[in-house]
Amino acid sequence: MSRPNILFIMSDDHAAHAMSCYGSRINQTPNLDRIAEGGMRFDNCFCTNSICAPSRATILTGLYNHLNGVQTLGDKLDGRQQTVSKLLQQDGYQTAIIGKWHLGHGGDSDPTGFDYWNVLPGQGDYHQPTFIEMGTEKQYEGYVTDIITDRSIAWITERDKDRPFFLMCHHKAPHRPWLPDEKHAHLYEDIDIPEPPTFDDDYSNRAAAAEAAIMRIERDLKKRDLKIDPPEGLTGKELKSWKYQRYIKDYLRCVASIDDNVGRLLDTLDAEGIADDTIVIYTSDQGFFLGDHGWFDKRFMYEESLRMPFIVRYPREIQPGSVQDAMALNTDFAPTFLDYAGLQAPEPMQGVSLRPLMQGSVPEGWRTSMYYRYWMHLGEHGVYAHYGLRTHDYKLIYYYADALGATDAVDDPKPPEWELFDLRSDSHEMNNVYADPAYAGTVKQLTEELHRLQVEVKDTPYTAGVR
Repeated sequence: MSRPNILFIMSDDHAAHAMSCYGSRINQTPNLDRIAEGGMRFDNCFCTNSICAPSRATILTGLYNHLNGVQTLGDKLDGRQQTVSKLLQQDGYQTAIIGKWHLGHGGDSDPTGFDYWNVLPGQGDYHQPTFIEMGTEKQYEGYVTDIITDRSIAWITERDKDRPFFLMCHHKAPHRPWLPDEKHAHLYEDIDIPEPPTFDDDYSNRAAAAEAAIMRIERDLKKRDLKIDPPEGLTGKELKSWKYQRYIKDYLRCVASIDDNVGRLLDTLDAEGIADDTIVIYTSDQGFFLGDHGWFDKRFMYEESLRMPFIVRYPREIQPGSVQDAMALNTDFAPTFLDYAGLQAPEPMQGVSLRPLMQGSVPEGWRTSMYYRYWMHLGEHGVYAHYGLRTHDYKLIYYYADALGATDAVDDPKPPEWELFDLRSDSHEMNNVYADPAYAGTVKQLTEELHRLQVEVKDTPYTAGVR
């Protein structure tokens, strides 16, 4: 059998709980469901740093951010390092990336390892966007999600049909400020989207970091997010609910456009006669708060932000309609692509191929815990720097209050804090049990596992004055 094509479709900020194949309460995504129904849905796929550029760097390099050099939104990817695109290109794959890049431009930060690249500068625009095609700026008429799909379809149909391909189709949507296209502009207009169970979270019995975050629906959405002023006379709960409806409907309208365009890509594979020979993956660079805990945005290690959607279809190997509960990480994506191309993931890649999981088995010794770290202390959304551990049953988070530019932790008035959540009884992460004597043994075990993972992934625990 010849090596499979790989079509990797990634959106920006698309939470798994806004996909009907993940049981969404708020929308339907029939074309994304085609992938899940024809393949596998991963229920425990997590990012190792819930912010755009770092996650993208990890996906390309198979490395945690302290090793690939992209820890924050301000860091550029050094394209001289090894990437999965380079390895596939060197082994005969046709490679392309179309859409959002967000890892810097110019010099060594331009996309490398791609025969063709046509990417948005920075975040890019929703309407009449400018792209950088192989180093040259070009403006397109139309809506960004359609244009990215148009260019992806053109590249697929014009490819060398004697060689396998690796295409990264990266959508800007549904990133803030959530500007829908004309086709979906009035979707959901006459209905109310259900509010999540934690919508009115008061952040009690949690670390100070939760209350300090600048991402509250009622307080922190801007005019550019809402597009119009609230009706006069709305206050309190009514005003918060009105803002939520404005936010979530535009978000879901952007998702609907992605879903339509994923359908166009799947139809193209059918028309080209290559659907059975193509691995199709849909994911997002991280999760997103959809009013959960009263928030929008991401960054925290809480579930809605940590969890990535990950659905994959490959008719030659993956059982249709299957579900995988084993842990997958974005560090695993590059080794998985290489495995299917018949290549061994080289050192120093830190992930593991997901191929056995896609085949329906869980290898002995597969991970039962994962490590996370967020560096952008008190950035745009006021989230504290933190790292932590998630197992299937628990989550341990350490907010180490590392002020950017500080020489010592005492320069930051916020003291370090711990959170522990028992996910078996508290799936919404509302009750910090770190100080509960009943969990003393669990705290000890999880802290030891956290330190073990830090050694394993070669990260350095925070100490005062050392970032």
